[in-house]
Amino acid sequence: MEDLVNPDPAFWAGRRVLLTGHTGFKGSWLALWLQQLGAQVTGLALAPATAPDLFGLARVGEGLAHHVVDIRDAAAVRSTVQAARPEVVLHLAAQALVRPGYRAPLETWAANTMGTAHVLDALRGLEGVRVAVAVTTDKVYRNREWAWPYREDDALGGHDPYSASKAAAELAVASWRDAFLAAQGVAVASARAGNVIGGGDWAEDRLLPDAVRAFAAGQPLQIRRPQAVRPWQHVLEPLAAYLRLAERLWDEPALAGAYNFGPAAEETATVRTVVELARSAYGRGEMVYGDGSEGPHEAGLLALDASRARQALSVRPRWPLATAVQRSMAWYRAEAEGADARALCLADIAEYQRAPL
Repeated sequence: MEDLVNPDPAFWAGRRVLLTGHTGFKGSWLALWLQQLGAQVTGLALAPATAPDLFGLARVGEGLAHHVVDIRDAAAVRSTVQAARPEVVLHLAAQALVRPGYRAPLETWAANTMGTAHVLDALRGLEGVRVAVAVTTDKVYRNREWAWPYREDDALGGHDPYSASKAAAELAVASWRDAFLAAQGVAVASARAGNVIGGGDWAEDRLLPDAVRAFAAGQPLQIRRPQAVRPWQHVLEPLAAYLRLAERLWDEPALAGAYNFGPAAEETATVRTVVELARSAYGRGEMVYGDGSEGPHEAGLLALDASRARQALSVRPRWPLATAVQRSMAWYRAEAEGADARALCLADIAEYQRAPL
């Protein structure tokens, strides 16, 4: 019987895959999963941006062709892509944080919008490529702070540079698909995933990394917007969805388009709920809650309608929020106590694939 949930090893074995952003948090997890599936992975990214970093700790570079390339450099991107001759492209490289986007808006737009255009344009006229999945974000929608989850045909927008540049990347994806790549036989889709958590993320201004740092140091965790609502999910949820989307696009290019990937509606939760779960899983920690007025503007209420992914791709969440937080915090505790980061990731991948729907 066909496994409609887990990635198909028969599809990925020997498949030439270009993965941009492979040195980042999500990219490192996805690179490990692709290696386990037997894919021939070419990675294109900047050097890791954090210390420590999952790419190094999990020895991700040992199983792929590693290229340090800035996606803002169109010529370097084109050269690397053409040499890799990919069949499938998974584009994750980005400036992926809201608050750094305020500090460096032009760099954020250059990476997120023009970087996406550079990757897609490198596919024009390239033989052998069949599928491209460009990862954006749940924040591409014009946020109206309403109670309804956003659907793929809702208006795009973005108050801050990160969100707006990702919304513009969606327009670039649609333009290159309609103007060039569809006629070339390349199925192009965009993936809009909710907030991800999981072991191995050490980025600034992300909830669980900030919590782990504070808890480990015995310092109080400052929470700016405890009532902000987000579609939280373990990192393996959207990664499984990206792989599933690529598989389906290979056989059914008519499925090209935009997809939301997020938890069930009842799993959308406040920052306060998530951090309380994290403290419980970690075993200790102190929080100081703000009133939401600190720092630049960020969306207060955000939820995704992922019904298209369920219906068209048979993608459904596997781990509820409590499980996602528990496994994330267990990963951090185990790594801090000396466990091997690569083994921890592979164990989580195996456990995720065994989880019931």
